[in-house]
Amino acid sequence: MRLAAVLAATAVSYPLGLAVGNPWLLPALNTLPVYLAMVERLRSGDRRGAVVTVLAWAATLAVCGTVSFALWPQDPSRAVLNGPGYREEMFAWICTGVGREGNWRLFLPQHLLHLGAFVVLSLLTASALSILFGAVLMNYMAYYVASLARAGVPTATVLAFGWQPWALSRVAAFCILGAVLAEPLLRRVRPGPYARNGVPRAYWLAPAALIAADWLLKATLAPAWGRVLRGVLCP
Repeated sequence: MRLAAVLAATAVSYPLGLAVGNPWLLPALNTLPVYLAMVERLRSGDRRGAVVTVLAWAATLAVCGTVSFALWPQDPSRAVLNGPGYREEMFAWICTGVGREGNWRLFLPQHLLHLGAFVVLSLLTASALSILFGAVLMNYMAYYVASLARAGVPTATVLAFGWQPWALSRVAAFCILGAVLAEPLLRRVRPGPYARNGVPRAYWLAPAALIAADWLLKATLAPAWGRVLRGVLCP
């Protein structure tokens, strides 16, 4: 499946999923085209193409999810798994300065748990479940950003401060790992002309650096980030 077709199918998955309203249908529709394309590229030996496809898919989720959730006629909370809960957690942190987002002692254990679960699911399911849950995570983060716009935060502020750079670093790391960690099980269950060489070191170093950037940026920038949003969301 060509990259343009994957991204188009991903964009269309939002109005379809929101129209039906089933909270598990939306991430399933999000995931199906990218997973099929990733498997196809890995089986043909195009590991780099698989990684690029998943990264481009995640960027499409961020853009199309945020726009769809912000512009949908009614609040789409019932169709977004963990959307309302994550929004309330983030809004409470913005308005009070208290919460997991700005405290590394609180967010780091959660991040380590998510990372461990993602790696295990990727190895056990050839990344099928880990990418599905990645779509769930992207959607509830996009729902939070859209909720800023729906709450009256100026568009310029939403664009500049809605998606945090540390979250984008974490998403990029998981995209790379998801593609690479799918390959061992796929080689066993779906024979094909996979890449002959072992996984280059860059495919491990890049996500490691992105995860480190996630933790460092979040620990250092989140408090100031919250203060900026506090001034427009809950002055």
